[in-house]
Amino acid sequence: MNLQKNLFGGITAAIIALPLGLAFGVASGLGPTAGIYGAIILGFFASLFGGTPTQISGPTGPMTVVMASAVISLQGDIGMIVTTILVAGLFQIVFGLIKIGKFVQYIPYPVISGFMSGIGIIIIILQINPYLGLASDASVVHILASLPQKFAHINYDALTIATATLVIMFFTPTKITKVIPAPLIALLILTPLSVYFGLTLDTIGEIPSSLPSFIVPNFSLDNYTIIISLGFTLAVLGAIDTLLTSIVADSITATKHQPNKELIGQGIGNSICALFGAIPGAGATMRTVINVKSGGTHKISGMFHSLVLLSIVLFLAPLAAQIPMALLAGILIKVGIDILDYRLLSILRKSPKHDLIVMIIVFFITVFFDLISAVAVGIVMASLLIVYRVTQATKISLQDSKNHDHIKEDALLLKKKIRVIKIDGAFFFGSSTAFEQKANDILDTKIVIIDIYDVPFMDLTAIFTLMDFVLKMKQDAIKVIIVSKQTDATQLIKIDKEKVFDGVLFYDDFYKSIEDI
Repeated sequence: MNLQKNLFGGITAAIIALPLGLAFGVASGLGPTAGIYGAIILGFFASLFGGTPTQISGPTGPMTVVMASAVISLQGDIGMIVTTILVAGLFQIVFGLIKIGKFVQYIPYPVISGFMSGIGIIIIILQINPYLGLASDASVVHILASLPQKFAHINYDALTIATATLVIMFFTPTKITKVIPAPLIALLILTPLSVYFGLTLDTIGEIPSSLPSFIVPNFSLDNYTIIISLGFTLAVLGAIDTLLTSIVADSITATKHQPNKELIGQGIGNSICALFGAIPGAGATMRTVINVKSGGTHKISGMFHSLVLLSIVLFLAPLAAQIPMALLAGILIKVGIDILDYRLLSILRKSPKHDLIVMIIVFFITVFFDLISAVAVGIVMASLLIVYRVTQATKISLQDSKNHDHIKEDALLLKKKIRVIKIDGAFFFGSSTAFEQKANDILDTKIVIIDIYDVPFMDLTAIFTLMDFVLKMKQDAIKVIIVSKQTDATQLIKIDKEKVFDGVLFYDDFYKSIEDI
């Protein structure tokens, strides 16, 4: 480990985290102090206990949006807000302990795309009021509905600072931002200018230059459903956000993170954040990438990033009190724009229609209704579409023995009135109905061969469907033969507590089954 490079990576990440922490704290409704201490506490403990050595954790856009919703839903009750954050942290620890981290990779890309783009749009819309110098509004719908009236009350000092911030964020040359991040440039230039010219605009106000106080969680039975729901939302969102960032870190460092350990680290960090009134967060992609590119290779870089932030708060807090809210709005609008999924947007017209539909629906539910509902609806829709496509790919055919792929035409076999139901593909709840339809077409036969040898897997629905069919054949005095792999035959017999398969012959070779008839 190169200590010097890791310390430099931590310093660079802290410089970027400072304005973002302040901005996310303000946007959450808990204030800049909650944001900056969220970066300090989570950044330190997630690095110490996490499973991605180069990861820098702290407040992020998606987590801030949910946190703002929690503040409104709980009517600003700090005790219950703290409880919600604590519940989120405990959920993440549980996720890690039951090793759920590996399953995040199975969330369909259109769901993640629609969700993240929706989050980006929410952040942009929520900053419209501060951008124009007006009081913040937490309702996306209300902001959009009242937009025409807002233009009659613009604070042009705030508009000027916010626009100048965006210009700096977008147009500062890369060779400069490699040395000094664009958000910090905006802070260092525009804050003094706003003070010097005496501009009339809102600032973030006083930041206490002391350590935060311990806050006792307050759990109310009247609000437990809201607390659990919001806590679970924060936990799931933080897990997704973090592990996606971990994957990015893996790709640029050629290493492999430990997802479950990372979730435990995030959970510990967010739980401690709760006890000191700091906002929760997750692995932050931009800060992590900057840390790596600045030389960070070890967890010490993330821990040092937190110590640098703490030093700034303790010794330079009075200077931060003059930072304009409009400046932070400009920074957050750039963050929202960066969150949009340009990868999918660039191939929108060429994308498969079903994936595009899922992405659009998740996007609109995210923006206008509810974040956790958006993810749930998206996963259900994507799952149903996959079930449909797998079902369509499964071939279930009813054949005479002479037409089966495994045997040659034989006049003797034709006389035996053998019918073959051949299943080629997944045999599960999606394809069980098609099996029943084929089975109902069986007429004038003495022997039925069910060939499931090429079935990769069966679920319980398929097994029960098969048992019902065998039972019906027995009642009609029709002999049943099942051709399957030995493992499938063993599974069927183990599950058969009703002895339906008694008298059924099992073979692992179709031609052998024909010879023995």
